[in-house]
Amino acid sequence: MKIKTGLGQDSHAFCGTNKPLVLAGVAFDYPKGLNANSDGDVVLHSITNAISSITGVNVLGAKADALCKQGVVDSVEYLKLAFNDLKHWKIQHIAIAIECLHPKISPMIEKMKFSISKLLYIAFEDVGITATTGEELTEFGKGNGIQVLSIITVTK
Repeated sequence: MKIKTGLGQDSHAFCGTNKPLVLAGVAFDYPKGLNANSDGDVVLHSITNAISSITGVNVLGAKADALCKQGVVDSVEYLKLAFNDLKHWKIQHIAIAIECLHPKISPMIEKMKFSISKLLYIAFEDVGITATTGEELTEFGKGNGIQVLSIITVTK
């Protein structure tokens, strides 16, 4: 059996508009969205980047920008592109660390895990999500945006 581990990161600042906040494909009841061409779903972007680090095919950037220009701003679509590139690899586990002062992530973790497990055809228990404020040491911990790190383990 061959094993690979991928690392992904993404971060966005909050924007001043009434844009909805979406994390892991789940809508949050929060007055600010994230500044991005897409819906700004930093969780799905981070997972997409983690998959790209395994496949070597970058989805975020030129491919996602082209989709945005066509009006495709749902980050689920970018994740699907990356997931299709995995081909014969099977996802064993995804670990996600979210840093932000707000919104509070803990009350939404179960919904987020369910969403990710359904999107990637993996078991609910194979998705781990943690959240921290980072003790306000970064812009994310000070409430200016959200940063997400993801690690994905796959086997063949």
